[in-house]
Formats: sequence, structure tokens, C-alpha cells
Amino acid sequence: MKLLKKVSLFSDLFFEILKLFLPRQNHPKLKDTNKHQGLRNQLVKQLEEKGITDKNVLAAIGKIPRHLFLDSSFEDFAYQDKAFPIGADQTISQPYTVAFQSQLLEVQKNHKILEIGTGSGYQTAVLFTLGANVYSIERQNQLFKKTSLLLPKLNIRHKKLIFGDGYKGLSEAAPFDSIIVTAGAPFIPQPLMAQLKIGGRLVIPVGEKEQIMTLLIRKNETQFEKHEFGDFRFVPLLENKN
Repeated sequence: MKLLKKVSLFSDLFFEILKLFLPRQNHPKLKDTNKHQGLRNQLVKQLEEKGITDKNVLAAIGKIPRHLFLDSSFEDFAYQDKAFPIGADQTISQPYTVAFQSQLLEVQKNHKILEIGTGSGYQTAVLFTLGANVYSIERQNQLFKKTSLLLPKLNIRHKKLIFGDGYKGLSEAAPFDSIIVTAGAPFIPQPLMAQLKIGGRLVIPVGEKEQIMTLLIRKNETQFEKHEFGDFRFVPLLENKN
């Protein structure tokens, strides 16, 4: 299966301009209404039509209030299958991408998963809802602080949220059942491969301006099975930056 997914430059520009004219707010009461649930149900149907088949992933997308992971200026657009800016030159991935990567991981209850690029925390929430024990690394200090405050309010109980360099992984908690990278990497970092259990899965978008969604399955101490799933577009994976 080869899938093609690109975010249009026009769409990116439109939402950046829109943000300038909408009032900037937080989510003081973290409201999640029947209207939001209805929009999530519609989103789930769209993802099914686009080829997402993992029922647990679809159920997680249908449960998690994505609008609370965005600036409230975007609330009316939160359940469109689009990426949005979240500050610090980062984005929240479109729901299809989140679902596709999550599906590739084949998450099982109590799997120990390392996430590289916490961002808004939305992908973290999906993994937690799937039953995983999530360790997550964020390189942008602004997002790290913001997401560290948000996730507990939503009862997302990650195992550990770390401010650090995702290229290095988290050796003290290794090995992991799965590792997911939510930013574009120019190459597959060797430390991430080393921190994967035998039989574990590493999902990572590899490339510069555009990335190939790549799945590595560790077969033994030295061998990995590689699968590629077409073109996606992510913000760059940051290294040595606060």
C-alpha cells in the first residue's frame, strides 16, 4: 500500500492569516460538548473512507477532544482533517497522519512507547487512550511547558514527559515496544534503532522537505525489516535547540 498525503501551501497560508484576525484565547473551562462529539464522529467516518481500518485507533480519535489541543481560535476547524499551527513554528498533525502512524504501531495494552516530538500532546493522548505507557520527548521549551500543564487537566497520564533531544532517544527507559517520531528526520537516528525491542516497531517520516513514512521492525540484534508508505510532510525534527 502506498499512500500520498501533502498539506497544501495555500491551506497553510489561509489558516496562518485567519489566526491573525481571530481572538486568541485559552480554554478556561475545557468544554467538550455533544456538538464536538458529533464532529468527531464525522471525522472518524472520513478517516475510515481514507483507509484507516484499526478500530481501536478510530475509537481513540472519536473520543479525544482535539479542539482542546489547539488555540481556541481554531475550535470551529478542529475536526477538519488538517494540520494547524500550535506555536513555536510547530504544528498539530492532521488526524489522518496521527491515525496512520498509530495504526502502523499496532499498539497493544501496556506497550511501552517512546514518542519523539510531543508537540500539542494530541498524539500522546491517542497512544494513552490505546492503552500504551507513553514516554514523550519535546525539544521546544515553550511547547514542553504548555503541554506539561494541559495533559494532566485532560487526565492523560503519560509515564514521563521529557524536555530533550529526540535524536538521542531515552536510553534509561529502553527498550521500547514501539517508537514513533512525529517530525521529519533527515535520517533514522541510530540511538532510536538501538532502543527498540526485538520485534518492536519504529515509525518515522524520513526526508528533508518531504518525507517518506517509514516503518522499521526489529528482527534481531542487528537486522531490521523496512517498509515505506509514501509521501507525507512534517515540520523538521529539532536537534540541539531550546
